[in-house]
Amino acid sequence: MLSNFPVTLEIPVLWGDMDAARHVNNTVYLRWTETGRLAYFHAFTDGQEADFDKTNVILAWHDCKYIFPMTFPDTALIGVKLSEIAEDRFFLETHIFSQKHQRLAAISRQSLVAYDYQALKKAPLPKAWIEGIEKLEGLAG
Repeated sequence: MLSNFPVTLEIPVLWGDMDAARHVNNTVYLRWTETGRLAYFHAFTDGQEADFDKTNVILAWHDCKYIFPMTFPDTALIGVKLSEIAEDRFFLETHIFSQKHQRLAAISRQSLVAYDYQALKKAPLPKAWIEGIEKLEGLAG
């Protein structure tokens, strides 16, 4: 299920992740994608911590398509990959699988913009980021 993703995670479903409808609340899936984005950032920057005194990444947009309701107990298998790269942003696709049911539970897409926290505006993607993403995704020639 995760072989096409350069970044993968396993996150246990907690009892408290469920809502009154007795399935994982939709906001939990978004937290899982956030965890996946952070893991992806660390993977292409070799573990660099976020420095908000410089250019850093900011989430500009995301969506999530809920396909299968997960419940406790289970493990969310998260896969994150690049879907597109542009001058000032890159787009990720995150798939969430139910380990218990061996099926896709949700798909999320995110737009991440390079943001200059000193100038308080968008910035071009740093060259090191582009090189790191290309290396992580196997695109570097």
